[in-house]
Amino acid sequence: MKKVAVVMGSDSDLPVVKKATDVLEEFGVPFEVRVLSAHRTPLEAQEFARSARDNGFGVIIAAAGMAAHLAGAFAANTTLPVIGIPIKAKYLDGVDALLSTVQMPTGMPVATVAIDGAANAALLSIQMLAIYDDELRQKYDAYRAEATSKVLEKDRTIKAQFGL
Repeated sequence: MKKVAVVMGSDSDLPVVKKATDVLEEFGVPFEVRVLSAHRTPLEAQEFARSARDNGFGVIIAAAGMAAHLAGAFAANTTLPVIGIPIKAKYLDGVDALLSTVQMPTGMPVATVAIDGAANAALLSIQMLAIYDDELRQKYDAYRAEATSKVLEKDRTIKAQFGL
């Protein structure tokens, strides 16, 4: 199975990124976590992105706040899918990071999840890897079926509460 690279621009992003690693662990998807900055370690980030496919990665998740150029920097240096997680920072409630992540020029796509949406980033990476991995697809199908079951149970409880 291909690995997922989970890269954050700062270790202060770890509380959000942990939600992604928890999901990857739950599904048994191998991953590596790194701190690489588009601005403070541009050469290291570039090298990691350029060698990611050869190093067994299938997807890159890039989390960054404020200027949030990390996902774009990775997309510019790899043809692997890149998923950006805009991180909510002290100023602008993460909208700056969202816009920096989602507004990529044509030819450099970055799939972008919600501000602090690390769990969805992991789930999207799992969907991508599951295209060619039947075992992972079955795990994801079971996850979705369980989520459906939980909502339907809540619906039954609410309907009963209102005598419906």
